[in-house]
Amino acid sequence: MEELVLAGTFVMLATAFGSILGAFFKRLPDWGLDFSMAFSGGVMLVASFTSLILPSIEIGGSGITLLGIVTGFFVIYLIEWGLPHEDYIIRFNRGNIEKEKLKGIFLIVSAIIIHNIPEGMAVGVSMVSDTDKGWATAIAIGIQDIPEGLAVSLPLIMLTGRLWIPVFIGFLSGFSEFVFTILGGFTFSVFSFLLPFGLSVAGGAMIYVTVKEVFPQVYRNRHETIVTAGFLVGLLLMLYLDTT
Repeated sequence: MEELVLAGTFVMLATAFGSILGAFFKRLPDWGLDFSMAFSGGVMLVASFTSLILPSIEIGGSGITLLGIVTGFFVIYLIEWGLPHEDYIIRFNRGNIEKEKLKGIFLIVSAIIIHNIPEGMAVGVSMVSDTDKGWATAIAIGIQDIPEGLAVSLPLIMLTGRLWIPVFIGFLSGFSEFVFTILGGFTFSVFSFLLPFGLSVAGGAMIYVTVKEVFPQVYRNRHETIVTAGFLVGLLLMLYLDTT
């Protein structure tokens, strides 16, 4: 339990650190957030298989793993469906330019908070399954949480002119990851017979968010080469951490 709390605290503080960095950046290149989000996608995609889905197959077999993947997709779909999107933002009484900025920022923040849920579960369940793999997952996700925290706070700082509220929102996104790390790890340590299912649920959820939220977000801009490079770096880093 102690290592579980430490891992959850690590990923939470990494996100908080990224949010605090937003206070020191006045400008960020257009490609900066795209690169970091693509990097996150590479980490999440590899972690989904090496730390979650493959161990699930080894422990429980392919049947329970397939069921867990489908469940993970469905759970995140319901969460995403229940969150307000552009139609909510349009209700703000602001100019057209500010509306467009708010839409983009809201979607980025929503995507990050949504995929903090399976990321937290991935760390927690991985720690229960295999401590070494759990720390590899926590380190990789913590590294990519730094630019994610920056992606949450920096646009809000630049748009609103305020500092602490955007940083606090970034901290809250990291805290959600901590909560799901503890919740996922505790649940599947007490109900150990459900561990293969929990691993595959977390894996399926991470794949869904990567394909549905991260890649469309970064590839809609004109930085395809940079985005692809970011994805490759994240993929290779996670493979290295998970095999050493």
